[in-house]
Amino acid sequence: MSDQRTDHDRCRLCGTAITEPPTETGSETVADGPFCSSGCRDVAAALGPVDGAVGTVEHVDGDTGPENSSDSAASQTRTFFRVDGMHSALCEEYLESVADGIDGVSDAEASYVTEAVRVDHDPDRVSAATLEDALTTTGYTAYRRDEAADAETDDATTDDSSTTRRSREMRGLRKRRSEDVLEVRYIVGILFGSFLLVPYASVLYPVYLSAYTDYWLFERYSGAFANFEGLLFLRTFLVVTGIVLYLTGMPLLRGAYISLKLRRPSTHLFAALSILAAFGYGTLSFARSDPHIYYDLTILIAATVMAAVFYEESIKRTAMNRLTDLTVSQVGTARVLEADGSTTETPVEEVDADDRLLVRAGERIPVDGTLAEGECTVDEAVITGESLPVSKSAGDPVVGGSVVTGNAAVVAVGERTTSSIDQLTRTVWNLQSADHGVQHRADALAGRLLPVVAVAVVAAALGSVVLGNGPLTTTTAALVAIIAVSPWALALATPYSIATSIRDALEAGIVVFDESVFERLRAVDVVVFDKTGTLTTGEMTVLEADAPDDLLSAAGAIERRGAHPAAAAIEAAFADDGADSTRTDGGVADEDASTGPGSGRIRAFERHATGVEGVVDGQRVLVGHPDLFRDQGWAIDTDLEERVAAVRSDGHLPAVVGRDGRAEGVIVVGDEPRAEWKETVTALADSGVDVVILTGDDDSAAAQFRAHSSIDHVFANVSPAAKTATIERLRADNRVAMVGDGTNDAPALAAADLGISLGGGTALAADAADLAIVEDDLTAVERAFAIARGARRRVVQNGWLALAYNALVIPVALAGLLSPVVTTAALIVSGLLIVGNSSRSLLGADRE
Repeated sequence: MSDQRTDHDRCRLCGTAITEPPTETGSETVADGPFCSSGCRDVAAALGPVDGAVGTVEHVDGDTGPENSSDSAASQTRTFFRVDGMHSALCEEYLESVADGIDGVSDAEASYVTEAVRVDHDPDRVSAATLEDALTTTGYTAYRRDEAADAETDDATTDDSSTTRRSREMRGLRKRRSEDVLEVRYIVGILFGSFLLVPYASVLYPVYLSAYTDYWLFERYSGAFANFEGLLFLRTFLVVTGIVLYLTGMPLLRGAYISLKLRRPSTHLFAALSILAAFGYGTLSFARSDPHIYYDLTILIAATVMAAVFYEESIKRTAMNRLTDLTVSQVGTARVLEADGSTTETPVEEVDADDRLLVRAGERIPVDGTLAEGECTVDEAVITGESLPVSKSAGDPVVGGSVVTGNAAVVAVGERTTSSIDQLTRTVWNLQSADHGVQHRADALAGRLLPVVAVAVVAAALGSVVLGNGPLTTTTAALVAIIAVSPWALALATPYSIATSIRDALEAGIVVFDESVFERLRAVDVVVFDKTGTLTTGEMTVLEADAPDDLLSAAGAIERRGAHPAAAAIEAAFADDGADSTRTDGGVADEDASTGPGSGRIRAFERHATGVEGVVDGQRVLVGHPDLFRDQGWAIDTDLEERVAAVRSDGHLPAVVGRDGRAEGVIVVGDEPRAEWKETVTALADSGVDVVILTGDDDSAAAQFRAHSSIDHVFANVSPAAKTATIERLRADNRVAMVGDGTNDAPALAAADLGISLGGGTALAADAADLAIVEDDLTAVERAFAIARGARRRVVQNGWLALAYNALVIPVALAGLLSPVVTTAALIVSGLLIVGNSSRSLLGADRE
């Protein structure tokens, strides 16, 4: 069913449906409202008036098609494909052209960063299977990526979970086979090449060297080769080199084909020109019984360039393997509660709208719904970004993907059997796949050098004609010009620079998937931080306590049975080590269980909505919210109430503790800021980067960050949708990087010019990010900027070093002394220079 809400029912910033308008307290009212929250209102007030249509973020309400009001657009479906074999922006453009040329496709966008292609199409005119077959072309292998969209739009997809699993397994097997085939082809080609280069070095190189010296050994080799009968030796070289060219050099030939088809020069084009020119010259020499053949150059260029390409791919796979799977935030099965009280394990896709689900403490809620009965606490940080778990009572809504932290929950499934995680996942893909594709700087250089190469080849051919040479000699002259002038080594320097830069970042605990990340990182002028789990630890801990030690020990023992947000933190801080930690569903222990040495025995335990109480060693102990003490008629001193108010104003959670009718102290629980947060934001500000903080928590939790002079804006009460909208607003005038750790941050990470996921983040956040910090080390954010600067320096340096080959070969060629031994020596020198420069520290390069 389509959503019938009008623009007046939606937030002017993020497009979220408005149920209640925000209060005006503490913030200026923006005239062009309405807004769904004070956070959205504050963002609009600080960043200027809201322009354009309602909401800047694409709504994801289960419809996979692009938004459009026309009847034809209503039939559009958005399908995502994973495509193996994408290496550059050139691959993006080619695959987009393939998809756009299919009848029924309205739009296509590709991202080689994520190896994804997004296609908007009419399913009645072209099926997903047809698109998959069309995109599997010219060495690319495509397969479906969005299985959620498959279930809605592809008639061939069934709801059977075993079928879905088999489909995933087959796709994974096909991907592995595709990679294996490429690797096997390369290895076989290298084996053939090695077989050829051994006799090449032992027989032909001495022949070539005889042209430069009178040394008797080289003369003997030259005479032996001249008397070789039947040219079997050269025939073997021709056949083996052809095999290597086909097996190992084919990806380069494919890149050259795509470059010519799109009329876009690339480094692969130059590499292909060089190996074909060397092979062509060698074949012509073979026809003339001339021993000066450049088959070694064909083999070495194909082998070294493809080695760099595969090394780049292996480093990227290593980086990907450092992250966890998305399934940590998704639930595959649900426990359906039957009428007789029994439960049945059911695939989530088979859950019906009228089902009731049993979710035990510690488990994720499979789908959105409402709490059917009782009470529980739920950690919704993965969805909302709120640092504190929230209490739920019967009738309260619960969101799929959140974790039940106290008591078992019985969830009544809503009308739509989906989870907020599913919707966030689709939003990430919608935003992520359309926003990448930076043109390689090396390809741009290749475009500038192509006229130079063309002029050199034409000049060599015309010169040969002027000298009265025939077609065969003129052709060989043109081929020699290509061998000497073509900057093929750029095709080696580019992927090797990328691979080593990603490798060095990985060794520094920073996972980068593509070199364009470094380029975008250098262009960033605003860094947006999520608060919870990013600038803070993301874990509830006891920050301080002001109460007698024996009372704190009793509080820890009671909280072993508690279920409110601070229970686990208080238990960990004060419960005796020898206490029995056994729990049943919801954390309720046996009422007669020992609480450990010195703690006595707990009697008459009772859980309240705002705290817990029990009798410990004959004393009645109460732990919880101040309202609980008032409701129970317990005395609270004015000084203690002021202390509680101060704790709340600092953004922390106060838990009052007391015994026998009187409150005696307070335990301060909170999400503690990381020790290095001030150092990080100060360093970024000093480097000229603006710092903005977004949080789903209230203003009090963000107060200490707002007071820091290096932070330009702090926006509190910001929902996940509003975070994404805020990023879009900032991007209107700036290049924006977003740093986050949770699934709720994933759409904002994907919407930013560059997303950075911190170590403790969920897999969806890491999947949406362009850069992931493996450890919970906030200082690595600034270190990533330094590595990016060093990476640029490395790419530029290696680009110049790649031209060392041409600088060595061209003068020799002009002197008429060029031979395969010279080109091989120049190739080795250029390669060693590139490898040596890439071995230097990126951080060291940044300090140069």
